[in-house]
Amino acid sequence: MKFTDGYWQLRPGVGVLRPGTVESVELEDRGFTVFAPTGRITGRGDTLNRPVVTVRFFSPADGVIGVTVAHHLGGLPKEPRFAVAAGTEHPVTVDVTGLSATLTSGALTAKVALVDGWRVDFLHGDRVLTSSTERSIGLATDADGRAYVHERLGLGVGESVYGLGERFGAFVKNGQTVDIWNADGGTASEQAYKNVPFYLSNRGYGVFVDHPEHVSFEIGSEVVSQAQFSVEGQTLTYYLVDGPTPKDVLRRYTALTGRPARVPAWSYGLWLSTSFTTSYDEKTVTEFIDGMAERDLPLSVFHFDCFWMRQFHWCDFVWDPATFPDPEGMLRRLHERGLKVCVWINPYIAQRSYLFEEGRRNGYLVKRPDGSVWQWDKWQAGMALVDFTNPDAVAWYTGKLKVLLDMGVDCFKTDFGERIPTDVVWHDGSDPERMHNYYAQLYNRAVFELLESARGVGEAVVFARSATAGGQQFPVHWGGDCESTFEAMAESLRGGLSLAASGFGYWSHDIGGFEGTPDPAVFKRWVAFGLLSSHSRLHGSGSYRVPWAFDAEAVDVLRHFTRLKMSLMPYLAAVAEEAHRSGVPMMRPMVVEFPDDPTSAYLDRQYMLGPDVLVAPVMSADGEVTFYVPAGTWTHLVTGAQLTGPAWVTEKHEFDSLPVLARPGAVIPFGARTDRPDYEWADDVRLRVFAPVAGQRTRVSVPSPGEGAGAEFEVRFDNGTVSAELVAGSSSGYRVIGLSV
Repeated sequence: MKFTDGYWQLRPGVGVLRPGTVESVELEDRGFTVFAPTGRITGRGDTLNRPVVTVRFFSPADGVIGVTVAHHLGGLPKEPRFAVAAGTEHPVTVDVTGLSATLTSGALTAKVALVDGWRVDFLHGDRVLTSSTERSIGLATDADGRAYVHERLGLGVGESVYGLGERFGAFVKNGQTVDIWNADGGTASEQAYKNVPFYLSNRGYGVFVDHPEHVSFEIGSEVVSQAQFSVEGQTLTYYLVDGPTPKDVLRRYTALTGRPARVPAWSYGLWLSTSFTTSYDEKTVTEFIDGMAERDLPLSVFHFDCFWMRQFHWCDFVWDPATFPDPEGMLRRLHERGLKVCVWINPYIAQRSYLFEEGRRNGYLVKRPDGSVWQWDKWQAGMALVDFTNPDAVAWYTGKLKVLLDMGVDCFKTDFGERIPTDVVWHDGSDPERMHNYYAQLYNRAVFELLESARGVGEAVVFARSATAGGQQFPVHWGGDCESTFEAMAESLRGGLSLAASGFGYWSHDIGGFEGTPDPAVFKRWVAFGLLSSHSRLHGSGSYRVPWAFDAEAVDVLRHFTRLKMSLMPYLAAVAEEAHRSGVPMMRPMVVEFPDDPTSAYLDRQYMLGPDVLVAPVMSADGEVTFYVPAGTWTHLVTGAQLTGPAWVTEKHEFDSLPVLARPGAVIPFGARTDRPDYEWADDVRLRVFAPVAGQRTRVSVPSPGEGAGAEFEVRFDNGTVSAELVAGSSSGYRVIGLSV
């Protein structure tokens, strides 16, 4: 939200109070509070009719400093709140002198000037990361008397900002207005399904605004040298998260808000969907699966989209008896073919569903202030909304899903969760504005925890569309409804990179696009991108996504890249384990992996898949692609050709190829199987060494898909020769391959 009219004036009807010099500092346990009147105090008379800005500094975790800016503190507490893992075990230092008050946590310090006006510097050691200055904090009111609090943190020369959820516009957020408000808006506008009030700076810090409700960000778009964030109300709380590297920032941020869960090994395989509005029954499904098998196309998961239920009945979680007269038998037959099964759900109850009256009678549906059930006709006729703030409603809803799990369903696509009204009353008294974004957290958590309890920890996976801060704990998330064009392919990638910069460890998208039918070139290029993403799904809206529906070459392309991904499972599994343990995502913006390379700050058409594989999707029919190669000698995994960076490179690729490069010095483990993702990754593993340097010693960890310990190898390069040794765990066999693919 903008409050100013240019630099000098306020917008019509807007009033703003700002802190002057600090009047006093009150020490607290592990922090302090400063009191800053909104004008100079030269005598006792100046204290009358004078508002005071109260600013509290504290530290919830090592390398993290929290700031609460407040006007009036007498308001009632509002729920829900983000679950922030605050602790008191880490050391904190507080120091107050005549000139400044400082709070230090780890290498991060907040330094508050006590003289000469308002100024707070946030420092990593002696280096200033960002600052709050005399015009940064504002206690604002608009023409209707609504109160807001804003903060503006400085942006340095060359500083770029990323994140704020899955955003499909420009990857660098400088110059943008971003509203944190979940919406079902597709992938081609400023709206987003996954809004996260956290941004990452290439200067080595992040900012998390601890408010589930609407947060408005002006990233250099109101004051071009500052990042502003504001909320309605009397208080604003945010956290400055230290680095010094982007990876360090993401580690600290996800330690605060939650790390991604492990997902099952089978989920990394290829998912095939019925698509949305297409006509299908068990015969159609069987023909798809037979077609994949006949063409030697590895398939891991089959997904049933919305019309597995009867029309106008979504959701009642009852198989359409006319289309699927024997669902238990069908699911058994799919399992006998080695497939897992996913079915589509959402948190909405149509009026025609038998669950509507059951939910209305028991108080499980969200209500209007007059006590009636909230309903509308968008999406489903007479649609109501499950109240996940009611524990009994959660048990009721997940109980219906448990019947499907007992029947043989393995996981759920948790669609929607963004169309959440604010003119309602929640069971637990939650604030409707806060619940709009937070609803996605309750919805996905309920389903994910059901899967964990039924299938086991590490065996749960959802395919979720909506999210907010903390949603990374309940993977996987996909990019939503995009068009079937190269432009939509690019915007989807920008969304995924922004989500990764927001702490989400896994991400997927609809291969070929969702809306419309892609031409064969778009489909084949998207296949390569999709199979080099953390999770890979063929899904569309009104047309099937089986490759033979496009052309014969599409079958070969899908087979080639599916097999490549399956062979990379030892590497991808280790990358996934890093995402789970540290919060560093599997698919990484180049700036996260190369923060000291100025060119990487702006790259949004390529990414790192883990630390050692660069992927530059081809987004043209003729196969021409221009991409950036960081310093060193990089090796094409597909062709074996080598490139030396730093350099911009333009290449032309056939449909069975794209720039997928191994980092200089990388040791990438390749598995022995290409037909499925869930095999013993360490058995007969090939350790491929790319452009090593003399004396190099590299430890390579290969996890186990089950309960085993996996294996750890040490790979050495001496006198032009590579060698490897198993130093931990077990492997039925391994070999090391040097300098080539």
